[in-house]
Amino acid sequence: MPLTRAVRALAAGALALLAGCGSTAPAPSSDSAAPSAEPDAAALRAAALTDADLGPGWTVTLMNPGQGDTTAPREKADRPACQPILDAVSPGASGSGPLAEADLDIARADDGRRSVYAGLLAFRAGRAERIRAELDQLLTVCTVFHSAAAGGPTTTHRLQRIDTPTPEGADAATAFTLTNESEGTALVQRALMARTGEVLAVFTTVGSPKEPAPEPDRQVVRAQLARLARH
Repeated sequence: MPLTRAVRALAAGALALLAGCGSTAPAPSSDSAAPSAEPDAAALRAAALTDADLGPGWTVTLMNPGQGDTTAPREKADRPACQPILDAVSPGASGSGPLAEADLDIARADDGRRSVYAGLLAFRAGRAERIRAELDQLLTVCTVFHSAAAGGPTTTHRLQRIDTPTPEGADAATAFTLTNESEGTALVQRALMARTGEVLAVFTTVGSPKEPAPEPDRQVVRAQLARLARH
């Protein structure tokens, strides 16, 4: 499967799952902030990247989340504490979702390895940072774990934190790679989760042990975070 299609298949249903991350830290008192602080769907779509933000050679497709969903059965981790890591990068059903979501396929015609899948998720006040912080904590706990879907093969997951500076325009960021090994094949996913206010922007690429997943294109990350900061 080409990498751009693999990114879509792996990440299209994943972003809503972030809202279902298990609570490993107390909720900030700001979770009950007034609704006026909460981004809505129209505001999130307005903050999404466009071709014009990136210039010639780039194509940005804004997808409609939840339509035509054919995601595979949810993979269940053998260590419940590690399920949020799996949910952050794998398709499946979520018990709850963000207030609004915008999913982007950002393709570079002359260099497929610069292509990125991006998802924007808006939450109630305090929830975005809570999710990012919980995920950040799990990166040191779930370095190796296993999972399987009902009736499916067992997959071994190897997780590695990537030290990353907080990109300009973000309040905080977490980055990692997740190597998934099953039935003699391996897929490497690389993710950067950046928080801007009450929005999580998740940038994802896919690779293999022979062709590692590249760092999400910095031009894409910078341009998307700049738009979020302006809206």
